[in-house]
Amino acid sequence: MAPRSLSKRKRNQSIINIYEEVTVAAQEVAKEIAAGDMAPDFILKDQDQKDVTLSSFKGKKNVVLAFYPLDWSPVCEGENKCMTNDFPKFEGLNAVVFGISTDSFFSHKAWATHLGLKHTLLADFNREVVKKYGLYFEPLNCGKRATVIVDKNGKVAYVKVQEIKVARDDNDILEALKKLG
Repeated sequence: MAPRSLSKRKRNQSIINIYEEVTVAAQEVAKEIAAGDMAPDFILKDQDQKDVTLSSFKGKKNVVLAFYPLDWSPVCEGENKCMTNDFPKFEGLNAVVFGISTDSFFSHKAWATHLGLKHTLLADFNREVVKKYGLYFEPLNCGKRATVIVDKNGKVAYVKVQEIKVARDDNDILEALKKLG
């Protein structure tokens, strides 16, 4: 009987170790990003399955990271359509706009095509970026609704986190971009 008890104890200890690892990983959400912070770099797939690296825009363009909870939801649909309508204004301010959610690039492709979006959607399917930026919304296992502007030097110039059911206002973002020159 001793070998069976030992085996059961080892199995139970293995289960406990796995649980502890998962618990620690789930808690690894950074503090919420703030203006003045250096923007954590990332590589994410866009809706066309191409890699997009934040640091590739350093020295070239300001980057608007428009975090939103989920594709195919009414508030997210409305605000992404507005960004498409304002796309020339963003371009005129030397900015690139990325919508970021935890949906897959497959979902992004279908949604972007359905809505006729002009800006690029990035898939943070593993929730790595929303956690790095402190924008993970655990109750829905997705990202918060937030706007982060990263200036040409890679520094966070603007952050606005809002209620999950409240759409962002492009005018606020455009005004912040104008201040960057």
